[in-house]
Amino acid sequence: MAQTISSFEELSLEGLRDIYDAEQKVLAAFPEMIEAASSNELKTAFREHREQTQEQVKRLETIFKKMGEEAKGKECPAARGLIAEAKQHIKEVERGPLLDAALIGAAQRFEHYEISAYGTARAFARRMGDEEAAKLLDTTLDEESQTDEKLNRIAEKVINPKAARA
Repeated sequence: MAQTISSFEELSLEGLRDIYDAEQKVLAAFPEMIEAASSNELKTAFREHREQTQEQVKRLETIFKKMGEEAKGKECPAARGLIAEAKQHIKEVERGPLLDAALIGAAQRFEHYEISAYGTARAFARRMGDEEAAKLLDTTLDEESQTDEKLNRIAEKVINPKAARA
């Protein structure tokens, strides 16, 4: 039987555990996505974001430690589904610009999920008066938004025009 969440603090902690699991899942998926991408610019963007994600995980671990909690994830069904979708594209979409366009779409859907999750976590931290955690989460939120914008630029200027001609 699932644990009943009965306080705002517990709800916040469960949200952080969800994000932690999502980040672990995406870190595990990056090598396959990098390998599947044909655009060097996209491969570089994925590699850079993988490194950034490792730092985001460290920030979450800092928050857990400050809360006196073990840094552990709670199964994130959304992340599992979004990554499964990316892997399905890798199996079903022709390699080249078309697959690159599909991978960008999958990555942006994941980024949008993370933007929402980190925004909620930041709001919860602020509500509980934990400005240190809020600042760490805000840093990550900014990075996720910048990654989404970067992927959008790559898609619009490089990948989508090529995919449309493929």
